[in-house]
Amino acid sequence: MNELPIWRIALLALAVTPLVYYLVAIFAALRFFLTERARKFPDFTPPVSILKPVRGVDFASYENFKSFCTLNYPEYEILFCVNEMSDPAVAVIERLQKEFPGRRIEICSGAEQIGTNRKVNNLALLTKKARYENLVQSDGDVRVGPMYLREVVAPFADSSVGVVSCFYRGIAEENFWAELEAVGAASDFFPGALVANLPGHVTFALGASVATTKSWLARIGGYEALADFLADDYEIGNRIHKAGAKVLLSREAVWTMYPAQTWRGFWEHQVRWARTVRLVRPASFLGLIFTHGLPLAILGLAVAPTLATGTGLLAAYLVLRLTMAWVAGVWGVLDEVLARKLWLVPARDAIHFVVWLAGFTSNRVKWGGTEFEICDGKMKEIGSTET
Repeated sequence: MNELPIWRIALLALAVTPLVYYLVAIFAALRFFLTERARKFPDFTPPVSILKPVRGVDFASYENFKSFCTLNYPEYEILFCVNEMSDPAVAVIERLQKEFPGRRIEICSGAEQIGTNRKVNNLALLTKKARYENLVQSDGDVRVGPMYLREVVAPFADSSVGVVSCFYRGIAEENFWAELEAVGAASDFFPGALVANLPGHVTFALGASVATTKSWLARIGGYEALADFLADDYEIGNRIHKAGAKVLLSREAVWTMYPAQTWRGFWEHQVRWARTVRLVRPASFLGLIFTHGLPLAILGLAVAPTLATGTGLLAAYLVLRLTMAWVAGVWGVLDEVLARKLWLVPARDAIHFVVWLAGFTSNRVKWGGTEFEICDGKMKEIGSTET
């Protein structure tokens, strides 16, 4: 056999790098969940203010909101904020106020528009109204289990902890694009977060559920300092990390909803996420090339010295990629959508590579019917895209 030219050797080496990443991610997931499931937290239950900025309703809003009313926790309040009191979510919240008269549930509106991120504007208002030092924010489409607050608040017994955020399991309507989005989060995003957590902490937060304190928020300028940023979850975690606190991932996962959507809706959401990551963490986004196992395995097949070698690369991709997805998403996070739709992972990987490429093409994103241009992580409104 003739000696391979250096460029083919380089491309083969590139094709192997995702396989190494998958092995590292499998190790990271095993270590995290085995360690965390064995951990005993102190019985630390200070009073908590739950902050919930909401907009509209989806197929499970009542059940999602209700899950926060039945927590196994001694003292907490739930503060909702809507953009306008005509929002359909208000009727659901008022129903819960009647069903749980002993639970302090408030509805707020009319937040000052201190920045382009209306969710963060609402969080700033809710923080001012919150009675308690410990704050737990969560999105409107989040559902939690009864031990949720105990789990995310207990780490704050250590005063050096500044943020605790949660993985999120998917609850998807019977829709291909909704299920594909859920599969992507559990099979790809979560392993990446677990790899980042190998030092024992991360430098960012996962946005579905973020616990912190008023004191740590004050050190970074409060939510007011984040009001023009699209990736507010990344910013709150990263800024509190830079302020000297530990930023932790919780073993307690929440649920998040994936409503039925069109191909266009799926594409715009995925591209928005990709461009956000590129603009916030450009080096990390560029480094994602080393995690794209399917296109690189196909590249390896094309340049491999023998068909057996190329076929072996593809087989190794399938085995290790599906193993990583199962260990992190199914065994670790307990995501039922991924458990049922594990076979979608290669299809998702093929689409996600195109999404990754699209992430380089523009600094504009569409969010909530409005187009924004992102500069230094901040949003500048371009105009409405609603018809």
